[in-house]
Amino acid sequence: MAAAPRQPCHSMSLDVLIGRQNPDGGWPYSRGGSWTEPTVYAIMALLSAGEFAPARRGLAWVGSIARRDGGWPPRAGVDMSTWVTGLVALLGPRNIGAAPYDRAIRWLLDTTGEQSTFTYRLREWLLGNDTSERDAKYPGWPWVPSNAGWVVPTSIAILALDKENRRQPSTRVRHRIDAGHYFLLDRACDEGGWNYGSSHPLGYPSRAYPETTGLALAALRGVRSPQVDRALVAAQRFLAECHSADATNWLRFGLRAHGLLPAGYCAPPGLEFRTVPETSLNVVMIAAERGRDLFWD
Repeated sequence: MAAAPRQPCHSMSLDVLIGRQNPDGGWPYSRGGSWTEPTVYAIMALLSAGEFAPARRGLAWVGSIARRDGGWPPRAGVDMSTWVTGLVALLGPRNIGAAPYDRAIRWLLDTTGEQSTFTYRLREWLLGNDTSERDAKYPGWPWVPSNAGWVVPTSIAILALDKENRRQPSTRVRHRIDAGHYFLLDRACDEGGWNYGSSHPLGYPSRAYPETTGLALAALRGVRSPQVDRALVAAQRFLAECHSADATNWLRFGLRAHGLLPAGYCAPPGLEFRTVPETSLNVVMIAAERGRDLFWD
């Protein structure tokens, strides 16, 4: 199969992205050793651009560091499965294999933020701290097991499970997606959008960030609520003012999920995509706008 035309990626071209692939098959964030997060994003970019040979080497590296519990570590040599398991699951069974994919989905279904556990709520009650029943009923996902749920890992897990549920509908998966949606809605900032964690840390309202707002909106595709409506207004404002490549990528993603990305949108000419994730996500977003969406297809 012929490779698709190379897409412009501003400061780092697709050729440079391929050139940054490490001998072991993985990618660094910019330079150095291989990490799971940039490797998954690079694989997505290469698959969407028709660059299959380097993508296959990347997939081999991803497969080589899978853990027995069904999850993935942030890099080789780390003895813990983390939130990046959701990213790997987004690659789908065709790319990572049916058995590893099924184990990754089970890992996501079995992993919750610490706030939802009985032990955590009992400890907080004994300390005299207020605890929310919503955290128990609607758990999010943590960066690492036995920690609190956060917006980014929750959003990535929702995207992976939503893709699985469309592939093979399941009541358990659907319930977990719905719980994740409630987790995000409960943490929306008053002004619209999301930061990385609580909307009112220490009792004070916090400000939203463009990158987390875009990612959470993508995870809330198809959900209608006042929180989503406020976030969409905030995301459009963020996009008009944005000078960050990472934030621009995720804002495009989130607005497109709700049909509000302007037709033919192009990132500002002076915006520089310097890291592997930034360049990769730009390529993935361009491909999505042209009908090939690796996050949802």
